[in-house]
Amino acid sequence: QVQLVESGGGLVQAGGSLRISCSASVTIRGITAMGWHRQAPGKQREWVAHITLDGYTEYTNSVKGRFTISRDSAKNTVYLQMDNLKPEDTAVYYCNAGQGSSSYYTPGYWGQGTQVTDV
Repeated sequence: QVQLVESGGGLVQAGGSLRISCSASVTIRGITAMGWHRQAPGKQREWVAHITLDGYTEYTNSVKGRFTISRDSAKNTVYLQMDNLKPEDTAVYYCNAGQGSSSYYTPGYWGQGTQVTDV
């Protein structure tokens, strides 16, 4: 059974940085990308970023230049480095894995989420 486990969330002051991680319990066959979504209080879940197997990355406009997604394939782990955090970044961040390229991303597996709060 595939499990995606996030870690690294917490409280951070405005303008600060935080890195969250996501580790897959097993190598997930058939996926071509991993990424992150987030859900802020009272809002719908939104896509944040994804990274393909060959390292191509895409970001939602609101985080471009501030967030960096990366992966360590040997460790089945994906990271999200978040810099210059803003109050509107406060949300539960969900790791996921699925099918993706430079033009689309469709998650098929989801983690339980980790809370990031900008204070």
